[in-house]
Amino acid sequence: MLLGALVVTAGAAVGPWVPAAAATRSGTAGPRTAAVWLCRPGAVGDPCATSLATTVVPATGAASVRHPEAAGSSRFDCFYVYPTVSGQRATNADLRVQPAEIDAAESQAAPFSQVCRVWAPMYRQVTLAGLSRYPDLDVPAGPTAIAYDSLRSAFEDYLAHDNGGRPIVFLGHSQGAALLILLLRQLVVHHPTLLHRLVVAVLLGGNVTVPTGRLVGGSFADIPLCHTGGQDGCVVAYSSFLQMPPSDALFGRPGQGASLPTGQTRHTGVQVACVNPAGLSGGAGALDPMFPSLGSVRTPWVSYPGLYTARCRHRDGASWLQVSTVPGAVHGRPTVGDVDGPQWGLHVYDVNLAMGNLVGDVRAAEARWRR
Repeated sequence: MLLGALVVTAGAAVGPWVPAAAATRSGTAGPRTAAVWLCRPGAVGDPCATSLATTVVPATGAASVRHPEAAGSSRFDCFYVYPTVSGQRATNADLRVQPAEIDAAESQAAPFSQVCRVWAPMYRQVTLAGLSRYPDLDVPAGPTAIAYDSLRSAFEDYLAHDNGGRPIVFLGHSQGAALLILLLRQLVVHHPTLLHRLVVAVLLGGNVTVPTGRLVGGSFADIPLCHTGGQDGCVVAYSSFLQMPPSDALFGRPGQGASLPTGQTRHTGVQVACVNPAGLSGGAGALDPMFPSLGSVRTPWVSYPGLYTARCRHRDGASWLQVSTVPGAVHGRPTVGDVDGPQWGLHVYDVNLAMGNLVGDVRAAEARWRR
């Protein structure tokens, strides 16, 4: 079975986010209400606190099992926003916790419990049904505003009742990353105490942008891209592809697709950010993937070390994380492909292809933040 089939089932069609400048209209979704939590430290059945036992399958086939431990009483919080997964029929989801959101949290956020206490609010995201009417991600203003306002409301509730002044790691993929771009830009950067508590922001598949050749500007005037190991107060962002994104790609090209929800329509003078999670300072690095096993092995997770390398590439207006299979390293292990077509690239695998690297990057940023 192809790995693509495994992960799509686990992530319930982890799709992208959508557009519209409407997300800048905070306050249009009504008065703030108490947050509904998908993941909350100490909650019974928390999907972000599941077993991380992992079967490691190297090219030799001599599998072993590792048992990563949750951080428990970590002094760091992770605030995770899941991608487009809701199968509800309405354009915007309600706040009921359903299997699709649980699957997303287990497959994308649970491994970060090694380095932080994971909080994940439910929010009124634009659903898969809502997105299906807008294949270019050009969603009307209203649905985007509803999604953003519900997330902002949950974050404000978290700050008021749960955070207690702890430093925060922001985690988001696809629609979740796009909404976090707005949240950071509209709330966090304007409050020095909140900005100081930002340990690192991992925003994948959301088209963070910067002026061409620069590390800061574009999406964020005050938060740079990470460019050295152990750096804190910075952003890790990329979209992964097996080859250069086509001209109509939804990710990796500015002014289109995933750029639209953040109101960034410029095609020139800017580029989509690419920070290699396997080598923040540049160059190529080995990816450390971690996927839900879905019963393919006895542990809930499976990893294939030495199978992929990655490096950031910039060409013809596109910027992307080039994922390459190591020659001769497959040996019967499943490999990823463009499940949803070249416009999407490896979008559904953005997080899990580099899960071990991302957890390590967060751990290093936390160590720097302590100092």
